[in-house]
Amino acid sequence: MAFKVKFWGVRGTIACPGPKHTIFGGNTSCVEVSMGGEKVIFDAGTGIRNLGNWMLKKGAHEATILMSHTHWDHINGFPFFKPAFDAQCNFKIMAGHLGDAHTSNGHESEGRTIQGVLGEQMTAPYFPVPIDIMLAQFSFQDFTAGDDFDLSDKIHVRTAPLNHPGGATAYRLEFDGKSLCYVTDTEHVPGKPDENILGLIKDADMVIYDCSYDDAEFDAKVGWGHSTWQEGIRLCKAANVKQLAIFHHDPDHEDEKMEEIECRAREMWEHAFVARENVRLVL
Repeated sequence: MAFKVKFWGVRGTIACPGPKHTIFGGNTSCVEVSMGGEKVIFDAGTGIRNLGNWMLKKGAHEATILMSHTHWDHINGFPFFKPAFDAQCNFKIMAGHLGDAHTSNGHESEGRTIQGVLGEQMTAPYFPVPIDIMLAQFSFQDFTAGDDFDLSDKIHVRTAPLNHPGGATAYRLEFDGKSLCYVTDTEHVPGKPDENILGLIKDADMVIYDCSYDDAEFDAKVGWGHSTWQEGIRLCKAANVKQLAIFHHDPDHEDEKMEEIECRAREMWEHAFVARENVRLVL
């Protein structure tokens, strides 16, 4: 059975439309995974708007949305996701970072839920209409990063906590003997591979990893919660991964820079590639 992956948004931080972001894309994080007729969506960045338009055109009415976390670049496409306004549609939305996460100033985000956070961004003074205007059927579920669960009798999900301000969750989808990992946003410690990530991605067919920076840029960005494409390669090689998708591109990394990164990455490891918006792959 087909295990398909499509990138609808590959940027981090902020959407960046314009002539210097056309080859790789300027929308923020959103990845669609289709597995034997079932659909999983990773994150609701600005890329989810185009995904939603495509779903309505194709008559696709349901999906599970797995949230890595709820920083703006991963949720601000949700109010523009047209299937959410369609009464025929049905969505399960899950997040694993809110129950025990800590904010960057050390305070716990106690009492937060994924339903509450998505609803809060659609209130004044941030947005003109409330989440209640959405007509689709929603099921919201919070869990703890590190939990495992089944989405169906065919799809198994493993998760792991990530090192990111406010917390974040990595996912591993297992279906029909294949596996895909979505690992963003996370900050590595140089020289100390993240054991949570290594355990999650071991022997995976593809890993989509937070490669916001280059190793040379990393020292100036410590504390921002992101990693590098070189660390992604190091992790994937150590964990016997088949392919690395370089993801969550810095908005200042324009097409020319991204082409340079892809050339350098392939020199370091031939199984690495840079994720491009609107590209669909089959595992």
